[in-house]
Amino acid sequence: SHFNKIRQNSRGGASLLKDSIPITEFSASGPFEGHDLLRRGFTSVKNELLPSHPLELAEKNFQLNQDKTNFATLRNIQGLHAPLKLQMEFRAVKQAQRLPFLHSSNIALDTLRGNDECIGFEDILNDPSQSEVMGEPHMMMEYKLGLL
Repeated sequence: SHFNKIRQNSRGGASLLKDSIPITEFSASGPFEGHDLLRRGFTSVKNELLPSHPLELAEKNFQLNQDKTNFATLRNIQGLHAPLKLQMEFRAVKQAQRLPFLHSSNIALDTLRGNDECIGFEDILNDPSQSEVMGEPHMMMEYKLGLL
């Protein structure tokens, strides 16, 4: 059984033990799994619920649907190269980010989408000082780099 493998490998040396036992077997899984607040944050029942209204899902995916429509229109007007170039610019702008514990306004992405001159709901009610994302900077950086 698995316990016998652990006992045999523990006699052989630490390197065999490290190589033969996956880390995932030490973590709890299933309905009794503990929630890791440092890595995953607080649990929210709202995130686990299904949409209560048919328009809620459409509203949640509004920007994605808007981008698809704009890319299709751009392809019909200017050809295949125009949406590909714009998608490449979107991907490049999304990769340039601040540290994980600092709020980012993504002004470059808003400029590419043409939303930099529009005042929306998220501009007024998205105050970074009221954000629940703030945490220990060192822990967040180590998690992002895969050290935890």
